[in-house]
Amino acid sequence: MLKRLEEMLTDIWTPLLILWITLFPYISMAPVNQLKSLQTGSFVGQQGTGERQRSLSRAKRGWVWNQMFVLEEFTGRDPILVGRLHTDLDAGAKNIKYVLSGDGAGSFFVINDKTGDIHAMKKLDREEKAEYTLTAQAIDADTKQPLEPPSEFIIKVQDINDNAPEFPNGPYHASVPELSSVGTSVTKVTATDADDPVYGNSAKLVYSILEGQPYFSIDPHTAIIRTALSDMDREAKEQYLVVIQAKDMGGHMGGLSGTTTVTITLTDVNDNPPKFSQSVYHFSVPEDLAVGATAGKVKANDHDIGENAKSNYTINDGDGTDVFEIISDSQTQEGILRLKKPLDFETKKSYTLKVEAANVNYDARFGREPFKDTTTVKIAIEDSDEPPLFSAPSYLLEVHENTAINSVIGQVSASDPDVTASPIRYSIDRHTDLERQFNINAEDGKITLAKALDRETDVWHNITVIATKIRNYSQISRISVAIKVLDINDNAPEFATEYEAFLCENGKPGQVIQTVSAIDKDDPKNGHFFIYSLAPEMSNNPNFTIKNNEDNSVSVLAKHNSFRRQKQEMYILPIIVSDNGNPPMSSTNTLTIRVCGCSSEGIVQSCNVEAYVLPIGLSMGALIAILACIVLLLVIVVLFVTLRRHKNEPLIIKDDEDVRENIIRYDDEGGGEEDTEAFDIATLQNPDGINGFLPRKDIKPDLQFMPRQGQHPAPNGVDVDEFINVRLHEADNDPTAPPYDSIQIYGYEGRGSVAGSLSSLESTSSDSDQNFDYLREWGPRFKRLGELYSVGESDKET
Repeated sequence: MLKRLEEMLTDIWTPLLILWITLFPYISMAPVNQLKSLQTGSFVGQQGTGERQRSLSRAKRGWVWNQMFVLEEFTGRDPILVGRLHTDLDAGAKNIKYVLSGDGAGSFFVINDKTGDIHAMKKLDREEKAEYTLTAQAIDADTKQPLEPPSEFIIKVQDINDNAPEFPNGPYHASVPELSSVGTSVTKVTATDADDPVYGNSAKLVYSILEGQPYFSIDPHTAIIRTALSDMDREAKEQYLVVIQAKDMGGHMGGLSGTTTVTITLTDVNDNPPKFSQSVYHFSVPEDLAVGATAGKVKANDHDIGENAKSNYTINDGDGTDVFEIISDSQTQEGILRLKKPLDFETKKSYTLKVEAANVNYDARFGREPFKDTTTVKIAIEDSDEPPLFSAPSYLLEVHENTAINSVIGQVSASDPDVTASPIRYSIDRHTDLERQFNINAEDGKITLAKALDRETDVWHNITVIATKIRNYSQISRISVAIKVLDINDNAPEFATEYEAFLCENGKPGQVIQTVSAIDKDDPKNGHFFIYSLAPEMSNNPNFTIKNNEDNSVSVLAKHNSFRRQKQEMYILPIIVSDNGNPPMSSTNTLTIRVCGCSSEGIVQSCNVEAYVLPIGLSMGALIAILACIVLLLVIVVLFVTLRRHKNEPLIIKDDEDVRENIIRYDDEGGGEEDTEAFDIATLQNPDGINGFLPRKDIKPDLQFMPRQGQHPAPNGVDVDEFINVRLHEADNDPTAPPYDSIQIYGYEGRGSVAGSLSSLESTSSDSDQNFDYLREWGPRFKRLGELYSVGESDKET
C-alpha cells in the first residue's frame, strides 16, 4: 500500500516538475538580463582634457548574462522567446542596434536588433545538438561602429523525455542447463536511451519481465536474467521465450519503454537412463549364417540427446556368449548382434543372452554409476541344407615312388550333417591335378595312383577333393589333400660336374691331381655315403690312384713323375661311385687327365699339341715364318694359273670401241628417226639370229633383199662376199667370241627423216677415195681383208 502511494505521489509531482522547467526561462532570464547589469560603459566621448582622460580609462562591460536555456521539441505556432539582451548604454538617447552571430544565428535563432530579444525560430532536438555558441554585440545603428566588445554566450537545449529505451543487440539467444538451481545466471541484456542521462530521469532505466514468468526473473537495474524455478526439465519443455521491458523515468508513470525478446534454450544433462522397448527380444537365424553376419538388433531408448544418449551394449550372461557378440552402432545407437562361430542346428537349436545397455557418460548429481538397463535376447536356430562335412580339416598321404599304378594310396571321408543324411559323391578338382596323376572312387573316396611317380621330379602333390551331396548338387565341400612321395634308392650317384684334370710333366709322385665328389638324386633318411673305386680293368693302374677324403669325395693322385706329352697327352681314368642304398646303386664316371707343361712353381702354361715339335729345336717364331712362306707360295701359284688362263681368252673390247666383225651391208639409206624396225638388237645377242631375219613391214617385199649395185669381185679373183661369209661363219663357231657380228640390209630410207644419208653406198665419193688400212688394225682375222683392199687400191693407182 505504501509502495502504491509512493508511485501516486511520483506521478503527481512529475508533470509539475516538467511545467516548472518549461516556465523557468521566462521567469528568470529577463530580470537577470535587465536587473543584473554589473558592468556599465559609455561609447559617447567628451571634448577637451576630460575626453582624453576618459579615453585612457578601461571601458566597462555594459551588460552580462548567464547561460540561456530553451526547451527542445517546442511545437508552438509562434517563435519561442529564449532571452533578452540589454546594455546600460541603451538609455533611450542613443540609437543602439543588437547584432547576433554564431551557431544557428539567423536560422535557428533571431535577435530583435532594437530590443535585444532572442527567439527560437525552429523546433530544436537535443539529441542532434545539445548547445549552441553565439556572439552578441551592441553597435551604433547610424555609424555601424561597435559600442562595446562582442560577448560570447551559450544557449543550451533543455532535454525532455522524447526518446524511448532501445535494445541495440536484441533479440537475444541464451542457454542454461536443465534442472539448474534457482538464481542461476542465464544472460544479461542492455538497453540504451538517447535522452540526457544527467538532466532529470529521462534516461534512468528500469528492467522488468513481461513474459517468461515464473521460470525466469530479471534484476531491474543490472538486467541480469536468472532462473526462477529449479525443476525445469528439457525433456518436458526445451525452449522458452522471455519478453524484457526497459522503461525510463525510473520506471514511473509517464515514462517511455522498449522491449526485446530473449530465447532461452535448456541444454541437456544426463538425467535419463537408457530403456529397452522390450523386455524380451526374439530372433531366428539359419544355421548356415556366415560368421560375422548380423543375427539381430536391439535398442535402448534414451530421452537425452547427444553424448548423454550414447549407450554401450554388452552381453552379460547366457549360453551363447562364445557364439555371439554385440557391438554398438554410434550412428543409430543400436546394439548389433553378430555371429562369432558357425552354428549347427543338429548340435544346438537355440540360445539365450542377457544384454545390457549402459550410458557412456553420466552426471554425478544423479548417481555414482552410469544409467543402465537390461533385456533378454532369445535366438532360435533354423535348420538349413548344409554342405558335406569332411572327417578331417585336411589330409596328408604318403606313397613310395615305386608304388604300382591303380594302387590305393589313401581315402577321404565326408558325411551329410543334416538329418536327411544324403549320400556323398567324391571327385578331384582337375585344376589341381592337371597331369591326372590320381583318381578317386566316387562312392567311397579312395584315392588311387593313375600314373607312375618320381620323387626326384615332384616330392609333393597337392590336390583338392570335392564332396557333393547327391540330393542337392549345389551343396559341395572342398578339402585339401597333400600327397608326399617317399624316396626309394632308384638313382645311382654320379660326378657332381664334368671334371677335367691337368697334370704337370714335372709333377711329383703322390701329387693331388683332382678332387672329385658325387651327387645322388635320391634322398635317404640317413644321408648319402659314397664309395669310390677304380674300374676293375684299372685296379692296378700304373699311373694313378685314388684316396678317400672321408667327406664323400676322393683325391686322384699321380704315381710317378715321368709323364710326357710326346709320349701321351691325355689319360682316361674310369671311377666307380656306389651309394649305401638298398639295393646299392653305382655308376662309372670318367675323369679326363691332360698332361701339360708347367712352370717351376707348378702353374700350367700350355697343354696344346704344338708342344710336340718344341724339342726339335724350332721356336714358335720359326714355325710362324715357315707357315707364312708356304702361304705366299700358294698365292703365287694361284696368280700364275689365273694369268695363264686370261692370256688364252680373247680380249673383250669396250662397247664404244668394239668394231670387230661389225660388217653391215647397206642397200639403202636406212629409215631415219622413225625407222624403229630397221635393226634388231636381238641379232647381236644370238649368233643364229642371222638366219632368222625378220622382214620389215614398211618396205615392199621386192626391196627386202635388193642386191647391192656395182658389186664386183675383188682383185686377184677373190670374192669379197664369200670371204666375209667364211669369216663370219668362223666367228660364229668360235665359242670364245661374243656374238657382236651382224649384217643388216636397208632397202628403204624411211619417212620424214630430216638428216642426210649416212650410207656410203650412194655417196658421191668413189671407192678410190676410201682407205682400208684400218682393217689391219682390227686384228689377225681382218689382216687378209686389209691386204686385199690395199692391193686393189695400189693396182688402181698404177
